[in-house]
Amino acid sequence: MENEQMAHEEVPSVSPEYARHLLHQMLRIRHLEERAAELYTEEKIRGFLHLYIGEEAVAVGVMEATRPEDAIVATYREHGHALVRGMSAESIMAEMYGKQEGCSRGRGGSMHLFDRDLRFYGGNAIVGGGLPLSVGLAMAKKMQEQPGIVVCFFGEGAIAEGEFHESMNLAELWQLPVLFVCENNLYAMGTALDRSESQTDLATKAESYNIPATTVDGMDVLAVEAAATSAAEAIRAGTGPQFLECQTYRFRAHSMFDPELYREKTEVEQWKKRDPISTFFERMKTHDLLDEADRDELERAVAQEIDEAVTFAEEGTWEPVEDLPRFVYSEPEAPAVGSDGHSSSSTP
Repeated sequence: MENEQMAHEEVPSVSPEYARHLLHQMLRIRHLEERAAELYTEEKIRGFLHLYIGEEAVAVGVMEATRPEDAIVATYREHGHALVRGMSAESIMAEMYGKQEGCSRGRGGSMHLFDRDLRFYGGNAIVGGGLPLSVGLAMAKKMQEQPGIVVCFFGEGAIAEGEFHESMNLAELWQLPVLFVCENNLYAMGTALDRSESQTDLATKAESYNIPATTVDGMDVLAVEAAATSAAEAIRAGTGPQFLECQTYRFRAHSMFDPELYREKTEVEQWKKRDPISTFFERMKTHDLLDEADRDELERAVAQEIDEAVTFAEEGTWEPVEDLPRFVYSEPEAPAVGSDGHSSSSTP
């Protein structure tokens, strides 16, 4: 703990511009999630809604270590991941509204954000469901000699699932380019870690599969970014998979339906003192990298962005009833037409 405090007192090796960028990204997530909670109570957003408030440093820090050619697999608490990956707030908000202008045409809702162009492969409603998917994507990259790695986010609750062990084992056996990112917020859906896992040192579980593992303070965006960058660089160098445990905490309940009876309010308040946004800003302010004017300006810009996203969703359109049978089966893409007016398809 003493070494950790000393590290936090050191002057951060970041520029004012980069500090501003990181703060901006975390604020975008926070504002999006807070607005989503308001809209849910107004019944504008329906179904399930899992908020990321308190965990912003993980998504932002890890995404800074990614490249456009990388594939991203997330959980059902994925709004923040999608936003900082590059998905527009408008596309996300429209999807949560169920409008066809959303990233999944309004069919997926909060838990199924998807964007093929961004290589953002969910949003997955099944606990641990993204783990085997990430192994498959990594295997495809390796077999086809494609560039990039696969970054798979999952909560510590997924470690109790068989998919975790199968995925870790195969990723190491086949030396696949996967960065496994465990967002350990201590309670999964509502069960404390020490009540569900006999071994609570999650890095030890990964190391049992001969996978290099690192545990990092998930409330510190710079610490997350440094650890994720180091792990990603090792994977890109061909050393096989890596495991990163980010110790974090969600300030809101598991979902909007959760009565949150499994933890004390005093505990939540203690963790809020380590708010990743406030602590990062104060640290940058101490070292004259950011000031109150910077934050005020960013807050205004983000508020406007989210307001515009809500307006976009409100003005969006519902999918026509006659389109509901679409996508039950895959639809063939129309063949490209050449300049001579003939199809360029090689199919006879």
